[in-house]
Amino acid sequence: QVQLMESGGGSVQAGGSLRLSCAASGYAGSYHSMGWFRQAPGKEREGVAGIRSDGITNYAPSVRGRFTISEDKAKNTLYLQMNSLKPEDSAMYYCAADEGILLNMRDLLSPNGYDYWGQGTQVTVSS
Repeated sequence: QVQLMESGGGSVQAGGSLRLSCAASGYAGSYHSMGWFRQAPGKEREGVAGIRSDGITNYAPSVRGRFTISEDKAKNTLYLQMNSLKPEDSAMYYCAADEGILLNMRDLLSPNGYDYWGQGTQVTVSS
């Protein structure tokens, strides 16, 4: 059973930066996929960025060039560096994991591709 715990959310002004972390435990093998999702009030959960254990990444068009997903395998920790934040980036951010390689790049940004979820961390960007 994979367990995930996010941290690093908070409040920031537009143009600022935040780094989210997701500590993972319980992987049965070496191969996995992980992603960051967000959900604003009244909106569907959307994929922000995903990464496979072979290093392949994918980003939503709205964050490409501003956000960077990375993984420290030694620490079993996933990160999301968020720069040039905008008010529309405000949402609850969730970490997700799947014990396998998601071969379709679009699946990295689809909630249906993941079996395990963290509790979320709130990000608020003020104008």
